[in-house]
Amino acid sequence: MKRLVSLAVLIGLTGPALAAPSYLTRDSNGGYVVTYDYTDKAKTGWYIGGRAELGFWNWENKYSVDSDLAANEAFNSDKYSFEPAFGGSIFGGKRFAYFWRAELEAGYLGYFEDKDAAAEFTMQIPYVMLNGYYDFTNGLYLGAGVGVAMPITTIDMVWADGSDRTEYGVAPMAGVMLGYSYELDYNLVLDIRYRLAGMTGVDQRIDFADNNDVPHWFQNDIDFILDNSISIGIRYEF
Repeated sequence: MKRLVSLAVLIGLTGPALAAPSYLTRDSNGGYVVTYDYTDKAKTGWYIGGRAELGFWNWENKYSVDSDLAANEAFNSDKYSFEPAFGGSIFGGKRFAYFWRAELEAGYLGYFEDKDAAAEFTMQIPYVMLNGYYDFTNGLYLGAGVGVAMPITTIDMVWADGSDRTEYGVAPMAGVMLGYSYELDYNLVLDIRYRLAGMTGVDQRIDFADNNDVPHWFQNDIDFILDNSISIGIRYEF
């Protein structure tokens, strides 16, 4: 009797284990149909993402004025070194040939403001770049990019009735990148990047009159702009 009970218990415990696994189902003829649910699906190579960025700008504002104002100390040129600016970008790209990536990036380098007794100067720089990257197996990558920066400069002068004078420029832009990618999940990748980028400057001229209605002109020539930036972002890979 004890042996029969033990045999019944054994059959009860092993019955579920001997049942057909979930990927096997019966068809109408009594045969088995195998279905698989892969979690490691092949990626398409396409991806999108965004970055938050801290940049450090270097450039020089070279001022020139008409002869009647040339002696005014308020028009001395200004040189800026590693001025911080916060920006960001969105991007999309595709991986090809396994180690290579091509990416289109649209971003905003940031906003800068400087004010003295003569004028208030501001500059902000949107941009668009086409980047190429080479990914190493340890997560590091190298890259380079070319594109167009669109500096927007505003000079608010006390001699110009306090009016904002804004110039919209277009400047060639290029950069080299060093970064690190870390997979947070199957589709999410942490992206940390350093970029050294440069762009040509823009010129801005303002015509105005003094208190005696005497006409004058003022011109600001922005020298080559160099940007060192560090960014952190997320890529979603399809």
